[in-house]
Amino acid sequence: MTTYLIKNARPYGEDAVDLVLRDGDIASIGENLTAPGAEVVDGTGLVLLPGLVDLHTHLREPGREDAETVESGSRAAALGGFTAVHAMANTDPVADTAGVVEQVWRLGQEAGLVDVVPVGAVTVGLAGAQLAELGAMADSAARVRVFSDDGHCVADPALMRRALEYVKALDGVVAQHAEEPRLTVGAQMHEGDRSARLGLTGWPAAAEEAIIARDVLLAQHVGARLHVCHVSTAGSVELLRWAKSRGVQVTAEVTPHHLLLTDECAEGYDPVFKVNPPLRTDVDVAAVRLGLADGTIDAVATDHAPHAVEDKECEWAMARPGMLGLEQALSVVVTTMMSPDGPGPGRLDWRAVADRMSVRPAAIGRLAGHGRPIAAGEPANLVLVDPAHRGTVDPAALASRSRNSPYAGRELPGRVVATFLRGTPTVLDGKAVK
Repeated sequence: MTTYLIKNARPYGEDAVDLVLRDGDIASIGENLTAPGAEVVDGTGLVLLPGLVDLHTHLREPGREDAETVESGSRAAALGGFTAVHAMANTDPVADTAGVVEQVWRLGQEAGLVDVVPVGAVTVGLAGAQLAELGAMADSAARVRVFSDDGHCVADPALMRRALEYVKALDGVVAQHAEEPRLTVGAQMHEGDRSARLGLTGWPAAAEEAIIARDVLLAQHVGARLHVCHVSTAGSVELLRWAKSRGVQVTAEVTPHHLLLTDECAEGYDPVFKVNPPLRTDVDVAAVRLGLADGTIDAVATDHAPHAVEDKECEWAMARPGMLGLEQALSVVVTTMMSPDGPGPGRLDWRAVADRMSVRPAAIGRLAGHGRPIAAGEPANLVLVDPAHRGTVDPAALASRSRNSPYAGRELPGRVVATFLRGTPTVLDGKAVK
């Protein structure tokens, strides 16, 4: 196994050091290090972070390999600085059995670009009627610990309670897509003045908030862990803040697009901006940013949702919801959450970025070896970022098989220069190694 010597990198944006990566670990860290025979990576001016961890990725395989595969999605993840991604269960067939989650896990192992961690469905076929084989998936080679019907809400409260009880015994977590389905029939965008003016059926904030309110009470009653996917409203942030103040074991994520974009994007009826939950208002964006900064929201998760051309290049009502996110996630966080003048109220520094994009997601997903400190003896899951770089997003240049990026043509800061998975580079000089 090749030894790497990273010179003059800045862990968490702090003082520059050298690191020697050997046999999958950080062998040493300090000043003026040498390592005979090692390949040298120049980290001058680069910020070093623990490899990013995504709690919410759609890799589409099996079933929709025209939109994405485990390999292509893994490559996009590595280019975005990720060393582990959780692959959601809404594949075809659904990942509701040990056989399917093991298939996804093995495809990730074969790609070898990131650790692909399958998410198991909560219910059979995502139908919301009968619990899936939760124990079998947990005991499988994939060692599933996150369970979600994402794309669908576990709407039946009795079934959700049983899921929480069952998953608690597995030291797992139920990740809920918070959407009361009876309030979102035919919904196309955020409900408000703009949806009325555009003639598009609205998706009310209350549909998300009602499920979060119900589920934090269920989690408190059962004593189980609950994770809330893609939080998007100011009311949801307040509910989470209240629940955490009462000691409920609830965590939550926000997507890059909900940190940056608003429902104003729907004005042109461009389906690239159609997503579930929908883009919300300026007030909601400000609230989720503050929630992420103060720790009420634990993690940034991409909800990377690739779609084939025919599913997006059509009229708004017929388009599938979802956006690409893996390759631009870190840049969007830098744009929305970091100040050029340094950390302040409602802002993050590099340590906090690492916390929200690596440390906490790894803890929520129970991933050993990820989200670890940058220190000697720790696994060498690392990313080097050029904070001074600015580049314009070109969907045609992305690694994903799909092109539905909401950031097309937008100039964003930061560039992933190198990603290391257990000491082996998956990205060097900003390009995927394989």
